Amino acid sequence: MAELRYNPLLDSWVMVSAKRQFRPYLPKDHCPFCPGSGKVPEDYDVHVFHNDYPVLRAEPPEPEDVGGGLYQTREAAGRCEVILYSSDHNATLPDLTRSQMKRVIDLWTKTFDELDKDEKHQYVMIFENRGEEVGVTITHPHGQVYAYPFIPQKVKVELDNCKKYLQKTGRNMFDDMIKEEKRFGQRVVLENDYFIAFIPFFTDTPFGLFIVSKENKTALTDFSEEEKNALGDILQEVIGGMDRLFNRTFPFMMGIHGRPSNSDNVESYYRFHIEFYSPMQTKEKLKLNAASETAGWAVAIPTRAEDNAVLLRKAIQEFWDNGGIKNK
Repeated sequence: MAELRYNPLLDSWVMVSAKRQFRPYLPKDHCPFCPGSGKVPEDYDVHVFHNDYPVLRAEPPEPEDVGGGLYQTREAAGRCEVILYSSDHNATLPDLTRSQMKRVIDLWTKTFDELDKDEKHQYVMIFENRGEEVGVTITHPHGQVYAYPFIPQKVKVELDNCKKYLQKTGRNMFDDMIKEEKRFGQRVVLENDYFIAFIPFFTDTPFGLFIVSKENKTALTDFSEEEKNALGDILQEVIGGMDRLFNRTFPFMMGIHGRPSNSDNVESYYRFHIEFYSPMQTKEKLKLNAASETAGWAVAIPTRAEDNAVLLRKAIQEFWDNGGIKNK
């Protein structure tokens, strides 16, 4: 059974897939993403394939007859892809060479472009879940791509508010966000010619980093080769720094936010950016959502963005002091 169920309270869709409860926790001595497993090519650099436990499918089954009245169901039409960063079981994004990282971004771009053109898709999101703390069951470094038949609610709220801001001020919210973060300075973690990384003033997780395009671009397919190289660099640096924060593989959820598919142009008011969320509060403590955050979406965090930005800047320097990005 797989279907979409409408939530009339929030004007959003819930994806339901009973098959996903059978996703395996694999033994440490077996990895289906490693060469020789029979699941992936015997020799690969980067690789994309269909998720074995998809919540969305190109040819979905008919929804069950469980709705009625204000309760609507829809086919769970879409795509769920898995992207492997490397055949090396232990190579996370900061471990890749620059050329390998560029191949990951090229594959992200190619996959996005393909899914973005399908008229059934309304939004394509590239994301990564990293660490057991956020529910990862296979440790081989990988990310995913979902092509949704709707715009996810968080993105929809961002789009609506950015559009309202343009109508009110005549300016792109992300331009003003970058201007204010650079003016204040303390929350900026890293910057290059094309991207800026900061823990925003309003972060709702302790290390809720944003990476934002400085140019008014809204998708990976908008970027030049030089911009994609710069994106790879800043991603490797900030994640490498995160791993130095507590001298462990830093768990996080990362999502790439861009324009919707097959819809009106949003370039005047929206912007390509990447958002990070992590349950880590300190080396010993996790920050999990409690009743207020879950029931009311009223977030309270126990740390200051300004303080954590200092820690992350220092950790990025330690990443470089210990070798940094492999320049091949």
